[in-house]
Amino acid sequence: MKYSNRNKAILLLADGTVFHGKSIGIEGTVFGEVCFNTGMTGYQEIFTDPSYFGQIMVASNAHIGNYGTNEEEVEADRIMISGLVCKNFSFNHSRVNSTDGLKEYFEKQNLVAISDVDTRALVSYIRDNGAMNAAISTDGTSVEDLKKQLAEVPNMDGLELSSKVSTTEPYFVGNPDAKYKISALDLGIKKNILRNLVKRDCYIKVFPYNSTYEDLRSFNPDGYFLSNGPGDPAPLVVAQDTAKKILENNEPVFGICLGHQVLALANGISTYKMFNGHRGINHPVRNMITGEGEITSQNHGFAVVREELEKHPDFEITHEHVNDGTVAGMRMKNKNCFSVQYHPEASPGPHDASYLFDQFIENIQKAKN
Repeated sequence: MKYSNRNKAILLLADGTVFHGKSIGIEGTVFGEVCFNTGMTGYQEIFTDPSYFGQIMVASNAHIGNYGTNEEEVEADRIMISGLVCKNFSFNHSRVNSTDGLKEYFEKQNLVAISDVDTRALVSYIRDNGAMNAAISTDGTSVEDLKKQLAEVPNMDGLELSSKVSTTEPYFVGNPDAKYKISALDLGIKKNILRNLVKRDCYIKVFPYNSTYEDLRSFNPDGYFLSNGPGDPAPLVVAQDTAKKILENNEPVFGICLGHQVLALANGISTYKMFNGHRGINHPVRNMITGEGEITSQNHGFAVVREELEKHPDFEITHEHVNDGTVAGMRMKNKNCFSVQYHPEASPGPHDASYLFDQFIENIQKAKN
């Protein structure tokens, strides 16, 4: 294939706006909610993050693919994004420990990608007009046909997606002789979260997204973890009920991202769909307990309603996003429970937020004593 003679491709937004580009060589048409990530590196981790399931990713970094891929640098066993939009796609890569090129990686999973798009203009447009459904097509499908198909794609608001990415059967991670046992509810869990828990002498049993409290309790755990994941938290009624019962028994629980939102909903605190969401590895967060700042990795399109959280007598806000004041963390005053909206396992600081895993272990130790 001659890269200079690549087929024309298009990105169609739900409001009818069209951006033009070129196919990287994989034909097809895909749909999803268009969003952008501001990270300058870590594209393979982004593409395999279950929280991005159902989304078309716009890379704001100008070069994608330049350092290839490595089979160890994944957050799941498959690509989770619906498709990719980028400016410059590197067909050649240069890195000592790369195991494949990005195009070859995409070909194995038939991921449609469009390059040579004016991503600066596209990101600016999304910032001004909000996240919306979109289609990318590299197979010559007409704009009119794409509009008809796009009109049938459900909106992310109200969409339950954890069932699409969660394990279907429980599995174990870590050393069976570890000091602590953790029951983890897989709403779309990232591998690096599990690595961080294993590093802290935890043996984890990972349960499907719709597991009950009784299921999780059967492992006789020292603590519970509610994971990140895609979609709207509101339809996850079983997960909310599971969270309620964990709290009723005042057992240690830690939630990240979607798990954080589920804990809020379990206490009657609402969530809402954000205009754009936060996606990147440079988001500033203020720890309201210590006053210190953290550089964090974030990936979410929903958030907890701050006004309701502030009025709840059993909660306090522990972290806030510096840019817009949204809730980035919370804890309960009368329960062994805390959660954050961002991703401490991603370590962009690089270690600014890793203390949260240590805090979880400390809470478990206190409960055991």
